[in-house]
Amino acid sequence: MPRTWSSLFTVSDDTKEKLAKGIDVSRLILHYGWVPFVIYIGYTRSNPQPSLIKLISPLA
Repeated sequence: MPRTWSSLFTVSDDTKEKLAKGIDVSRLILHYGWVPFVIYIGYTRSNPQPSLIKLISPLA
């Protein structure tokens, strides 16, 4: 008799809720953390590195 993935992994409803919550939290972190992460990488990898005041204030 062939085994299927569903027969190998039985997951309780509590585990499904925890997985769904973890996925929602990771989506939230990715959604709000992406742009600051890209700015940080651009700031630390650029040559010459701009001053921090020029990074924060567009008028400086």
